[in-house]
Amino acid sequence: MKRVFIKIAIIAAILFAALALLSIRKSPERISYGASFSVFHSRELGLDWKTVYDAILQDLGVRMFRFSAHWPLTEPEKGNFNWTELDYQIKEAETYDAQVTLAVGRRLPGWPECHEPEWVKSLSKEEKQTAILTYITEVVNRYKNSPAISTWQIENEPFLTFFSRKHCADFFDKDFLTEEIKVVRALDPSRPILITDSGELGLWYNAYSLGDEFGTSVYIYIWNQYVGPIRYPITPAFFRIKANLVQFFKGKKPISLIELSAEPWLLQSIVDTPIDTALGQMDIEKFNHVLSFAKKTSFENQYLWGAEWWFYMKEHEHPEFWEKGREIFNQEKSDNRSEKILE
Repeated sequence: MKRVFIKIAIIAAILFAALALLSIRKSPERISYGASFSVFHSRELGLDWKTVYDAILQDLGVRMFRFSAHWPLTEPEKGNFNWTELDYQIKEAETYDAQVTLAVGRRLPGWPECHEPEWVKSLSKEEKQTAILTYITEVVNRYKNSPAISTWQIENEPFLTFFSRKHCADFFDKDFLTEEIKVVRALDPSRPILITDSGELGLWYNAYSLGDEFGTSVYIYIWNQYVGPIRYPITPAFFRIKANLVQFFKGKKPISLIELSAEPWLLQSIVDTPIDTALGQMDIEKFNHVLSFAKKTSFENQYLWGAEWWFYMKEHEHPEFWEKGREIFNQEKSDNRSEKILE
């Protein structure tokens, strides 16, 4: 029995040492911060999207964005494309010399995860796929000549198939995702393609394999309808280990923290949730903890999710999140100016 315990202890020590080695990842000299912006989410919050976007761009000073070309907004009627919102966002990004990752596809950031216009709901899966490729082609062709576009994101966490099944159903098809990538590459071979996966729940392998770049999410505080509010029992080393493993097996390519949750995860819409309940999920102390946690993951580029909510909270007498955002991005601008002087 003693020998068995010794063997178990040795195996445990080896595993612990292996995990410790896998968690070692060079920390970046500095973190470059960006933010997601969504017309869709701004409207959910009852806000004027243009006012929010202008404030994020001008007051916060964000210069790295992730936009979403949500299909229902982009093609509300078959063949009738609405470019008003995206044109404005891209044009202003160009004016302020900002970089944009533009996400296209059926599954894009924001609940209910899969977004499709009413006119496609009666179509077969194959007909929908044809319609998606048409919409993606129109979006890429319209913006591929913009100097603001740095990256194309295709779909969002497409391999997270068990999440939001009610809205996404069994639509996912790896072969079709590969076809989407092929179409975008042919339309704009000059820019990289980003594929994303869930940080906590995704395996990363497939998403990492398909894209030129890989993006992960980090959600620390969530709210499960059965268990209640919980904090994921993970540390930053969890993400460093996953990054090291996938790069070891599939080779090195850029990895970004494309969605860092900096707004509350709730069971209903924010506007239908009491402010005190939302603050229970994401007060300024938790907000700062999320930022500190993310720094230790060692990802060089980190895009915060929730800037629209910061603006919403500022309008509801809680400016602390907006002010913290301004501090983050003003430091980013200061660092960039210092680099230019040194050059």
